[in-house]
Amino acid sequence: MITRRNLMVGSAALGLAGTLPARAESSSIVVGTWGGDYGALLQQNIDVPLMKPQGIEVSQDIANQDPRRTKLIAERTSRRGSMDVACINDIDSYMLSQLGVLETVPAAEVPRLSQVIDVFKKPHSIPHIYSAMVILYNPSKVTTPPTRYADIFDPKYKGRVGFSDILWNFNMAGANIGAGGTPTDFTKGKAALMDLKALSPKVYPSNETLAAALKSEEVWISLMWLARGFMWKQAGIPVEMAIPEEGALPILFEAGVPKNSRAKDSGFKYLNAMLDAKAQVAFAQKMGYVPTVKDAKLPDDLAKQISLTEAQQAKLRPLDYATMQAQQAAFSDFWNKEFKG
Repeated sequence: MITRRNLMVGSAALGLAGTLPARAESSSIVVGTWGGDYGALLQQNIDVPLMKPQGIEVSQDIANQDPRRTKLIAERTSRRGSMDVACINDIDSYMLSQLGVLETVPAAEVPRLSQVIDVFKKPHSIPHIYSAMVILYNPSKVTTPPTRYADIFDPKYKGRVGFSDILWNFNMAGANIGAGGTPTDFTKGKAALMDLKALSPKVYPSNETLAAALKSEEVWISLMWLARGFMWKQAGIPVEMAIPEEGALPILFEAGVPKNSRAKDSGFKYLNAMLDAKAQVAFAQKMGYVPTVKDAKLPDDLAKQISLTEAQQAKLRPLDYATMQAQQAAFSDFWNKEFKG
């Protein structure tokens, strides 16, 4: 494997150092990402078919969102960071941009930006895939289909409501919408969650463990991404998805290049590859997340299962990123110490 060190040493040994371009960079990059299906799909649809032909070797730094964000913030004053591309959700994308962690994405180096749906464009990151938070339920146990986020608070589901712990901030936001709260005031949502606590909800450490609980019918109803519901249903888990009438909470998964990346040019090439239409369709087919580029065409049957109608899109309830950043510590304390504790 070619590393940054042996590439430099080899060049010097051949007497080529003085002839290298000023911005010559490593042909290897580190992508900070989730593991599981997401990481595997990056390898299958981007790392190997799109990056390898460019002479760029990709290795993955696999972790959940919180430790990746923490590492990026901790490394921001270092001359060289450990990641060349960071995969992040929209909350952390905003936070990291405000902290000056992410490089501005140059359109000249990421030409696929021209195909990005306008509402998703941001200066410091590229949008990779998106979905919306829905009510996931077992139709044999929940015989009257839910229609609102507020339905998770119904006492008849005592002991049967489940959450994925890694989505704690989105769970709080969805519950807050269901309780009648606003994007900048979570008072009602917190109160509703404390009432729900008395009904013995279950919190699982990951999306996968929540899926197992839904499969075993330990959990009957949950808040989860429409994309995950699609994927789990395809895998035989007994779930249906209901779009909340209050308006669904959107989720956008993004990627950016840290300012202290050791291979920015290659990092931007990777961002460009993440916007490849064929690669995004592959994510949709496997994971159910909707493409963010205009020229990615989904099969009609798939589009009906994972996309929102125009009316549902018009009712989307996006997060207030400034509030989520300002209240990050307080919300985390509430979730971990009061709701879960």
